[in-house]
Amino acid sequence: MMVHHRMAFVSISLFTVRLLQTLLPVEKASKVLQKSLLSALFLLSLDVPFSLEYPSIHEAVAAYLEQMSSENYSIYKQASEAAYSIECTCSFMIEVHKKGEKNLTELVELADQALHSLPYHQHLALLQESIHICSNISKSVQADPLLHAESQKVLLHLLAHPLLNVKAEAYRCCLEVVKGCLDIHNVAESVSSICHGVHFLLHPKVLYEIAAFGLQEEKNEVNSTAKAILMHLLQGQLVMTILTWNKFLDALYPIIPVLQGYADTKEELGNCILTLSETSSDKGDGILPRTTRLRAALRLLFSKKHLVRSIALKHLLFHLLNEEGASLKRPCLHGSAFTSISNLFIIEGAIELKLDDKMESIFKIETIEKLYDILTSDAVDIVLRKSAAEQLAIILQDTNMHGIVKKLGMVEKVLAYLSECVHVNGKVMESIVLPCLTLLRKLIYADSDVRLSLAQQSSLLLLLFRVSLIFQNDQAVLMEATVLLCLLLFDEVSRTDMWTESISKNGPALPAFSLPVAVVRRYHLPVKITAHHIVSPNSIVVPLSSECLSMKPVSDMLKMSWNLSWYHGTENLLQLKNYEKQAEIFLDTLKLSSEDILILKITHTTYGLQDCLNSIIQAVSHRDVKASLIRLSFYALNDRLALKCISGSCQTILKSIVWQKAINRFLQVLPASAEDEKLLVDVLRFLNKLCREQRASLEADHIMWILKSLLKNKSNSLLGLLVRPESQVRDETDEIQTAVRQQLDKELIHLFNILLFCSMSVTDREGLELAGCFRTELALKLLQCLRLTDAPHFYGLPSLERTLRGMVHVTALPDWSTYSATTEPVTICKKYLTGLLEVISSFYVEWGGNAMSFMGKGVTKSTVLCLLHLSHEMMAQAKDTDWVSLWSLPYNNSEDQVPSHLGLTWLVPLWVDRDPEVRFTALGIGSALTSLEIGCIALAESCQNISGGLWGTVLNIFLDQSECSMVRREAAFILQNLLVIPIPTEDLKDCVWQGPCVHDEETGLSQTGKPALKALLHHCQFYKHLIQMVKHCYLGCYMFDVNSSKEDNHIIEKSGSTDFDDSLNLWKVLSSQSPSSHSQSTSETMILSVSPAPGSVMELQAAVPTNSTSFIPETAVNRLMAQGHSDTTTTASPSQHDSPMSAAMSKQCAVVTPALLSAVCSLLHNLLIVTPKDTGIALQRDLLTALSSLVSANLVERCVLELKAPLGNPCHTEHVKAQVLLLLQYLSSVSRLLKSCLLVDSQLVVQDELLKPLLRNAFMILSIRSKGGLDAELISALHETWVDFFNLLTTLLWNSSQIAFPFVVAALASHCTAVIDTICDCIHLSTTHPALYTASLQFLSVLLNEEGRRQLQDKQSVRQDPTVSFLLDHSEECQASMTQLTELIIQVCERKSSKDVLKEVAVNALLSLLAVSKNAQKYALEVDLIGSCIEQMKHIHAQLNLDSLKPGKPQKKKEDSFKKQLRCAMQLLRNCLFQNEECKIAALKAHLVPVLHLLWPWLLTDDSSMEIALHLLCVYTAYYPAGCASLCWTSGGQSSFVSVRSAAGSSLMHNILKLASQVSDDNSPLQHVIFDLLSNLALSHDCKGVIQKSNFLQNFLSLSLPKGSHKNPSNVCTLWLKLLLNISFGEDGQQMLMKINGFLDQIVEMCKCKHKSSQHIALLILHNICFSPTNKPKILANDKAIAVLTTCLESDSCAVQRIGAASLWALLHNYQKAKVTLKNPSIRRKIDEAYSLVKTTPQPEGNELNAYYLKCLENVVQLLDC
Repeated sequence: MMVHHRMAFVSISLFTVRLLQTLLPVEKASKVLQKSLLSALFLLSLDVPFSLEYPSIHEAVAAYLEQMSSENYSIYKQASEAAYSIECTCSFMIEVHKKGEKNLTELVELADQALHSLPYHQHLALLQESIHICSNISKSVQADPLLHAESQKVLLHLLAHPLLNVKAEAYRCCLEVVKGCLDIHNVAESVSSICHGVHFLLHPKVLYEIAAFGLQEEKNEVNSTAKAILMHLLQGQLVMTILTWNKFLDALYPIIPVLQGYADTKEELGNCILTLSETSSDKGDGILPRTTRLRAALRLLFSKKHLVRSIALKHLLFHLLNEEGASLKRPCLHGSAFTSISNLFIIEGAIELKLDDKMESIFKIETIEKLYDILTSDAVDIVLRKSAAEQLAIILQDTNMHGIVKKLGMVEKVLAYLSECVHVNGKVMESIVLPCLTLLRKLIYADSDVRLSLAQQSSLLLLLFRVSLIFQNDQAVLMEATVLLCLLLFDEVSRTDMWTESISKNGPALPAFSLPVAVVRRYHLPVKITAHHIVSPNSIVVPLSSECLSMKPVSDMLKMSWNLSWYHGTENLLQLKNYEKQAEIFLDTLKLSSEDILILKITHTTYGLQDCLNSIIQAVSHRDVKASLIRLSFYALNDRLALKCISGSCQTILKSIVWQKAINRFLQVLPASAEDEKLLVDVLRFLNKLCREQRASLEADHIMWILKSLLKNKSNSLLGLLVRPESQVRDETDEIQTAVRQQLDKELIHLFNILLFCSMSVTDREGLELAGCFRTELALKLLQCLRLTDAPHFYGLPSLERTLRGMVHVTALPDWSTYSATTEPVTICKKYLTGLLEVISSFYVEWGGNAMSFMGKGVTKSTVLCLLHLSHEMMAQAKDTDWVSLWSLPYNNSEDQVPSHLGLTWLVPLWVDRDPEVRFTALGIGSALTSLEIGCIALAESCQNISGGLWGTVLNIFLDQSECSMVRREAAFILQNLLVIPIPTEDLKDCVWQGPCVHDEETGLSQTGKPALKALLHHCQFYKHLIQMVKHCYLGCYMFDVNSSKEDNHIIEKSGSTDFDDSLNLWKVLSSQSPSSHSQSTSETMILSVSPAPGSVMELQAAVPTNSTSFIPETAVNRLMAQGHSDTTTTASPSQHDSPMSAAMSKQCAVVTPALLSAVCSLLHNLLIVTPKDTGIALQRDLLTALSSLVSANLVERCVLELKAPLGNPCHTEHVKAQVLLLLQYLSSVSRLLKSCLLVDSQLVVQDELLKPLLRNAFMILSIRSKGGLDAELISALHETWVDFFNLLTTLLWNSSQIAFPFVVAALASHCTAVIDTICDCIHLSTTHPALYTASLQFLSVLLNEEGRRQLQDKQSVRQDPTVSFLLDHSEECQASMTQLTELIIQVCERKSSKDVLKEVAVNALLSLLAVSKNAQKYALEVDLIGSCIEQMKHIHAQLNLDSLKPGKPQKKKEDSFKKQLRCAMQLLRNCLFQNEECKIAALKAHLVPVLHLLWPWLLTDDSSMEIALHLLCVYTAYYPAGCASLCWTSGGQSSFVSVRSAAGSSLMHNILKLASQVSDDNSPLQHVIFDLLSNLALSHDCKGVIQKSNFLQNFLSLSLPKGSHKNPSNVCTLWLKLLLNISFGEDGQQMLMKINGFLDQIVEMCKCKHKSSQHIALLILHNICFSPTNKPKILANDKAIAVLTTCLESDSCAVQRIGAASLWALLHNYQKAKVTLKNPSIRRKIDEAYSLVKTTPQPEGNELNAYYLKCLENVVQLLDC
């Protein structure tokens, strides 16, 4: 009974609190709730087991309690503090007994917290351990000062504890430590530091606590122990080290005034205290310093005991006699002077010390200064001085004036007057003593700093004592002197800040001088003073009063807290086998009763679950099992009510508990009676709950175990219970058993459905086999249930609906029909198809569709959904396409004489069903069937008798704006599939597929094929509808209030509906484009891999309006009105007002979702292929811009961030996830459509209003990080979107780089780092997602190639916008990412095989990157890519040589592979060296040229390889003289590249010249690159020498020049001219050219050529050779050459004019003979004319070339005139 009561209590409590949280804000609780509920909440707040198991609910209880009752809440808080203190106590005891090094800081902190609960548990071992820890800490010199202070605080709290027995135990423990440390036997020990253990007591605060409160404790057990401690310390000098004794004395000084109060001649401690002031030798030695002893002796004169005062006088005598100048001071110390000294300070009456501290003073500073001057003036009469002193004493009653007189030196002056009075000749000053003492008393009373400094002056103390002796008969003077001594002698104990850490701001303010009660009580003081420290300042406040402790809930709470803390948690406590025996050490109030332990067991979920399972295993009756199952259900219910997180929920706990044993027998043994069936229903219900809660994370072992149990013995397994042999007609008495069996069937179906879901997570081979067998076996059993022939049972709709629901779950999984050992998959599919079509035909078609059928809504849904799944299974399993014909119904059983073949007509009524889900699924079937050509034809034939035929019907559904999006989406996929089959452009009678057929009523003409399609689209204003769809698209996550939505289906399942909802949740609505442009929409309702989490938002939720009647479109009934008409669509004139567009606009518009627009994009893609012109025009009219700009990347990014850091409930997270999936799907579809547009007509895309936002969106999507918080499904969807965007950008740059490239770079600049990081992520996915890897690197390659091309084009122009090169090399943000990218690409190139296609993609990307980025080249140099490439080239050379030596037929394929690798390595080297001298130096060191020299024979066999090698040498030799020179050296061998001068013509330079001589093709790429290389080499001195010696230049003379002046020279002539121009730049080259016989004539002839480029180069060569002094005579002797140069001055080209003028100047320079030739009148005339023309023609300022031309002519004219 106790068990049931506790379970009910917990559940009701949870329910009540959750109800309060739902309905009532906390702040309004006090106004609404009744007192009875307050009592319940108070009890619940103190329930420890409940609070531990449901902490969040307990917090809510405390919050409501705080609002409702401050008194109860206060008790709860105090009890909680006590419970926490108990926890600290137990933790302290655990930690302190642990072996090894301890964390002393933590221990001290725990001890401090544990003190508060000592009155309750009184576990005195805590005190002992705490004091020992304090002792140990004090031993260490290196210990943290803060740790010292904290441990001291704990000790003081213990010594001042309000509980007497605790205090007594604390003192006793301290005494034991003292005795142990100061034992006389320790003196003989070698370790003298044992005494350091008492250091924890040697602190003024500790000794003050002992002296002020321990000694005066009324209880003997405390004060006697305190006395003993002090005695051991005072007498322990001989057993202490010097350090310890000095430390003790330092701590003792401040408390001597307190301690001397206990001085007594009759007690041992009193005598020890008296010895403190004693001087033990004539030298003045003593325990204490001399001044301290003097102060102590004087202080004892205030003792209330006469004997003590007498002894004090003896101690004082030494100081008086040995005072400096004692003989010159009064009074004379003879016998009669000491007769009454012992009672000198025992004065009757006392004065009150009180000053005025008002804010404003009435005295003036001038007055005080005048009085002070009078007082201190020796010239003034003593009477006036006395009067001045008295007036000052009155003024000093005001503390505001103290500062003024202290600045004037009042204190020093008064002390001087007192000293003068005591002097033997000072009698004259006696009259002024009294006011002086009053002045001094008021000053030191108000100023503690002055008092402290004066208190340590022994001369002053003796001075005041002598004054007292002199004036012992003058009561007034004696009183003032006594008060002064009292203030000075008790100064140390008057400072409260010394004994407490902080003074309470709220308490009464203490006066300037106050003494502890212990001092006031034990001394005879001459002042009335306020006492402090009536109780110890270290005393703690116990959290719980005795009244609270007497309350049972509070005591139960503390008792439970003690036990749970002592045994370290509930688990350990419940595992105790003999609690009573182990709890004997506790107080009776701490021991748990059997009821307490039972409550703990029941409340603790883990133990309770295990107990329930054990009870099921050990049960001997059905009742026991049911009771345990009920308890298990309660635990699950409590989880739900408490909103427990996953870590502490039942499902998590059950994962760690072996629950299979409890359930196993119920799965193995079939029920033998009705009672057994009832019990099995309960067991299955629990198992369903368990699996349903865990289905997203059910362990694979658990799934395997259940599957094995079901398949172990098929004849007696639970699967067999689905199909029972039908019995005879039952009586009414069997209704109960029938209901039980129906419930059993329901639970079985639920279990099997959950297992189907969970089996998808199995990955191992055995698990996959078991799951497959289970699916097929279950499918066959369900088929048997469907085929039962007993009419009454068959027509039971609930049973039929359950069967069909199970079939939905089975068929939703791929390959569900393939695991039967006896039946072929196709056979199973056919049987399924037959059974399902029979249901459709019997319950739907024959009854005229949904208008007359009584078939339930769930039956229709399940049947159609099964058919949808079946279509895809048959598509996968059927080896031929004949399976489509099986879907046709044979004949219509109508009363017509001629039966009609129904075919696929049965689908059409489902397309207009009242349920949008049925319409959606039925259209999905149509989409699946039309994915094959035969399906399109069959469906079109079946729709011949429907108005508009197939095209018109589907198009009508698609364009119906009142229809929900998921239905229109499937219609779009059917249209998409219909467009895949080629449509004839004209009417072809013999064509099987005619496409749409349109009949125009006005003209009477019919059209088919593409013309009909265009007419149909035009008639229904198709593209205008699409624009409206975009405008009405809703991108949000919800269209309704989230808070009003139902709970998650996967959390709360209701019978009869949940399974089907789950199947809807399995539908995948993701990206759906196959390469063939067929729609695969419905195939994605199949579960292909990992299923989405339950509760994913369905498209239906966003698409369905709140009014359920809107599910039945107004046109749904009219769609099939024209039954029996032809399959043509009747069109009307577009000018008519009743067009479908205008009609649709007047209806209610359903929400358009991104998923529908994704299908629209796919449809437009196919339309663009079929009718590119018309579709392109339609897209250009705002449609394409609207589609591309609909979804902002900001929205996607915001949703992704929300998923990465979810704040809402899991249901909302799933909805946001579904929203992101739909948005990504849409973006992918749009990007694919845009890519198609680019391929058809790039002008459709390259428009500013479309391109700029598109690129911004694209790069933002590519910047989204896929890591950190996203699940596999979302990451996969994001990756697919990346693929489509990368492909789009690549296509854009390929097709329209001229226009698009600047926009791409500008958009990339804002997201450069993120995009590079994304590409790095894509490279990491090369194995798992090669398409993404390829797409990203292709985009990178195309982007960088275009950048490189533009760099070469724009070399002369200054580009303002940031270039890609700038972003990669100079943007600080990109540097790290850029380095990582280069590293990854190089790694891929090095690791992947040369045969791997992915390596080729990486190589292309790396080539582009090296060509554009200097940072990439730098990194390549760091990782020695150059060296590795050259090593690879050497390896290839070795392999080629080795293979060539092998006998037999040469392996062409292998050789080609090596050459391909060689080309790749050389290309990488070429781009590494491009414009990078450091890399060229590395290549030189790595012997690039010798390796190429070795490979030269192989390069000669392959022009493409040779061309790449020559390109490499061109890059290598450009602007690198050392590289050029290296080509002139020979290699001394393959292994060691030792270079020597080549004299035998075997260098690579010779080979290049030889090859250049052999190439004959006038326009071959090889010839171009050879001459480019020679042009580079011609700039090198060494290379020019080789060229000269080789007679290569003689080939120039053999060039055939063009006949006629207007013909252009050949390409080879231009190449030769460029080479010769480079040779002519040096004087040696100029001479070398002129040594060639006939060169000058040849070059002069070329200068006459009209081809501008060739003429210009030839003139430059002639210009250059004019500079060589050796060549000048030959040129001047050549009339043609001079004529050419002078003719240049008459040219229309400014460049030619400059060349001519500069050449003439060069000939005249330093060569007098040139004047003779050039002074020829015809030549001179041309020169003069050119000069005068330049001078007279105005020249633009700042033109350096014109200025140079003028300078040349001026110099020529000047030289000729000389």
